[in-house]
Amino acid sequence: MRKICFVIAATILVASARIAVAEGPGDPAAVKKEDDGKWLDKEGNPTYKISADGTVDWFTYSGYRRYHSDCHVCHGPDGMGSTYAPALRDSVKSMSYGDFLGVVASGRKNISTAQENVMPAFGDNPNVACYMDDLYVYLRARSTDAWGRQRPSKKEEKTEAYTKAEDACMGKK
Repeated sequence: MRKICFVIAATILVASARIAVAEGPGDPAAVKKEDDGKWLDKEGNPTYKISADGTVDWFTYSGYRRYHSDCHVCHGPDGMGSTYAPALRDSVKSMSYGDFLGVVASGRKNISTAQENVMPAFGDNPNVACYMDDLYVYLRARSTDAWGRQRPSKKEEKTEAYTKAEDACMGKK
């Protein structure tokens, strides 16, 4: 487990060093595709790519699946929020990529509201930590209304590079 935590922490630090620090994520337009299938915006932040025929990139699709397996219990379906936790589709509009990674990994305690809200840390949970980029990309697509509340009918295939990174993060050999 310590090895997983170290890998996750190192990934977060490297990712945070690569990105531009900003008040929000900026323009989500995809300009560059990495070998693992991840699309990046002009600032180097992970972003979504939805083709004219409705095909979504693998990271967005995976983020949709991961969100609905781990996050929707508190944050509501499709990032819409609930009486218990905020709408993440709105939060990512003003949150930088680095801030998003930090909150997911370390958690957050908000006591400035009438009700105390606590988000647990997921940095030690590989089912979330290994898919932070996927979650961010999915929520980014939801935040700009580029993707509605439906399951995608078409998706890009998972790349071999993505599979290798996923296996390494999950501790598979």
